[in-house]
Amino acid sequence: MSQSTAKETLNPFEIARKQVKTACDRLNADPAVYEILKNPQRALEVSFPVKLDNGTVKTFTGYRSQHNNAVGPYKGGVRFHPNVNFDEVKALSIWMTIKCCVAGIPYGGGKGGVTLDPRDYSEAELERISRAYSEAISPLIGEKIDIPAPDVNTNGKIMSWMVDAYENIVKKSAPGVFTGKPVEFGGSLARTEATGYGVNFAAVQALEKLGKDVKGATYAIQGFGNVGYHTGYYAHKAGAKVVAVSTVDVAIYNENGLDMEALFKEYQTNGFITNKAGYGKEISNAELLALDVDVLAPCALENQLTSENAGKVRAKIVVEGANGPTTPEADAILRQNGVLVVPDILANCGGVVVSYFEWVQNLQGYYWEFDEVQEKETVVLRRAFRDIWNLAQEYDVDLRTASYMMSIRRVEKAMKLRGWY
Repeated sequence: MSQSTAKETLNPFEIARKQVKTACDRLNADPAVYEILKNPQRALEVSFPVKLDNGTVKTFTGYRSQHNNAVGPYKGGVRFHPNVNFDEVKALSIWMTIKCCVAGIPYGGGKGGVTLDPRDYSEAELERISRAYSEAISPLIGEKIDIPAPDVNTNGKIMSWMVDAYENIVKKSAPGVFTGKPVEFGGSLARTEATGYGVNFAAVQALEKLGKDVKGATYAIQGFGNVGYHTGYYAHKAGAKVVAVSTVDVAIYNENGLDMEALFKEYQTNGFITNKAGYGKEISNAELLALDVDVLAPCALENQLTSENAGKVRAKIVVEGANGPTTPEADAILRQNGVLVVPDILANCGGVVVSYFEWVQNLQGYYWEFDEVQEKETVVLRRAFRDIWNLAQEYDVDLRTASYMMSIRRVEKAMKLRGWY
């Protein structure tokens, strides 16, 4: 037990470096590639004072890490969380470089955050904190430099405040400096749906590779927030049979397929689901993960599939809607057991793809229709899946390793062309 715990509490920055190193080695890349990629190019720590509602002043610590801009400007979220620290932000910026290059969009990785628990502050205080953070990192960001976005505990409203604070400093309109904004303020249609839409689309392509049709395929979805909801919505729309869904409070199973229309309605009304209407029998989270289904979509938290339970997974395909739901130990077990894992950096990159589209629309000052955005997203995601699938076959590696290899190959070429090594 202690050994696996020790493994799983590894510093995220060390984990990210290790993953990059493994991919560089598999590609037989020039040693300079890892040497450049192992650290962010720039990382900023800021401390800024904010006046609270009771009149006292409190200083907050914020970060912005810019990992690599060989293929384009830095891109990545800003989180508000008590555990935000420099190493976490640096690791996440490395993963964003990888994710953007997996999708094949012209961005490098960035990440930021402020160390705080948003529940401790009023809305007015959060607005002042958001504006102060935006001002503090303003020398490092810009529409063609670094484009932050929402992440844990941040949202479109917070992005709007940050854009306004930034524009007040640069004295010009710059809507593309942050993405994930509300549609009324330069946001993109189909952004809310983008991640879940992409998760289901990844599942559809994986099913095809196994010679199965999505019509009638069985799905179990862990987590029914924005990503899980839209994964289920598009799976149902494509004719799949969703037999199980779960939230923090309840997991529901119905072997004949859940009444998804009723579940969607309940989610849209309340923002969460219950089993009051008796959709199916209540099962445990552990039972959901072990169901005999075609597709298991973990869309909740990290480290859900571990060395303890990976051997019990009977799904043919695991499509990672959440970030990091499978530990490295679990990955090895699933591969051994013939389970096809579509990794998070490929399965859930639909969000960053549509963030990219939002930025493109901001720069053009011209906005696309909902269907146009989804069509364009489909084109990007289909190409990404195909490229990575082919690379995995070529090197006989799993899709996660192939995703890292594809990504590093793309960054490597751009760095070489720039003359960085």
